[in-house]
Amino acid sequence: MSAIICTDLCKYYQQGDAVIKGLDHVSLEIEEGSFICLSGPSGSGKTTLLNAIGGLDSLDSGEISIDGERVDLLGKAALADLRLHSIGFVFQAYNLIPVLSARENVEFVMQVQGISSAERKQRSSKILKEVGLEGMEDRRPAQLSGGQQQRVAVARAIVSQPKLVLADEPTANLDSKSMESLMAHFRELNRSHKVTFLIATHDQRVMEWADRLISMEDGRVVSDELQQAIR
Repeated sequence: MSAIICTDLCKYYQQGDAVIKGLDHVSLEIEEGSFICLSGPSGSGKTTLLNAIGGLDSLDSGEISIDGERVDLLGKAALADLRLHSIGFVFQAYNLIPVLSARENVEFVMQVQGISSAERKQRSSKILKEVGLEGMEDRRPAQLSGGQQQRVAVARAIVSQPKLVLADEPTANLDSKSMESLMAHFRELNRSHKVTFLIATHDQRVMEWADRLISMEDGRVVSDELQQAIR
């Protein structure tokens, strides 16, 4: 069964007299439990594709289905519910709430989901330790380095146990050791809980972890290959 089916996706942007092709007739099927990397230069369409799948960007044309449900036809409330309960996002800009601590940022989605305070605290402590932020739970984003903020964003995305994780350059500010640790954690979630991962990256080291590598250029898929992951 395919977790995600994208059919003939088109998204164009007007920039002066030029038309920028965000997505130019992209069609993909992504099986449940896949571990996929999207590669390509800046402006190739990677982020636009992630945002379209997550219901953050509207399309000019095309269809997106997740587990048989047409995402492109959902209203705002239904999209918000889908994102809340089924999709974890790791944004390139982190999108942390500046007035909240690392723990509070991680707990935020769970709080909206109605998870009890005790379980939120237990889960947030566990995940922050796993991403290497034990002892920093009470620091606000401004008190954390870029790499540490990135790890808080990752922890927030996966702590609510989503079925699908959409990650935009999740290792951009991480050193090699932290990158390896993060990717190993992603892989464990993928294998033990069948979480589907779609990761946009420029990092060749990250690509080596993927079972499938999709390359994009000018809003199009230019190659789509299975590969033997290093882990």
